[in-house]
Amino acid sequence: MSKLKNLQDLFLDEVKDIYHAEKQLLKALPKMAKAASSDELRAAFEEHLEQTQTHVERLEKVFELLEHAPRGKKCEAMEGLIKEGSHLMEEDAEPAVMDAGLIASAQKVEHYEIATYGTLATFAQNLGMDKAAKLLEETLAEEKETDENLTELASTLNFEAINS
Repeated sequence: MSKLKNLQDLFLDEVKDIYHAEKQLLKALPKMAKAASSDELRAAFEEHLEQTQTHVERLEKVFELLEHAPRGKKCEAMEGLIKEGSHLMEEDAEPAVMDAGLIASAQKVEHYEIATYGTLATFAQNLGMDKAAKLLEETLAEEKETDENLTELASTLNFEAINS
């Protein structure tokens, strides 16, 4: 465990955490896509998988700006969220109900990511790291957009679950 002496140390520590989180998500999203019965939801998960790869690449650029090798630190929060989603996928649920649950699980992940990227972008700004802040803000905007898209999908798919 490293000592956090200043905001830069905390920033690096949090970048390592979200880097590991994004790597976990790269493994979870294909499983979520496979479990989705809605073509639209499956496509949303597949699109977010591509975005997540870009998020990893951006984080690697942030590591480069910090002159630090890209290395993750176990993100227990994401591990828990993914585990919760995995338990859902093991349930014997009607397809529309499963889709509603998958959206709920995905939005929990998105909200975690939104909170993290918002914090990291602020840290980067505070540290005068404009390039890092810009990269993190780009990812933050994409995470917010994904959350909005999931909300839009839920507005129709949840009604199908009501009538299952």
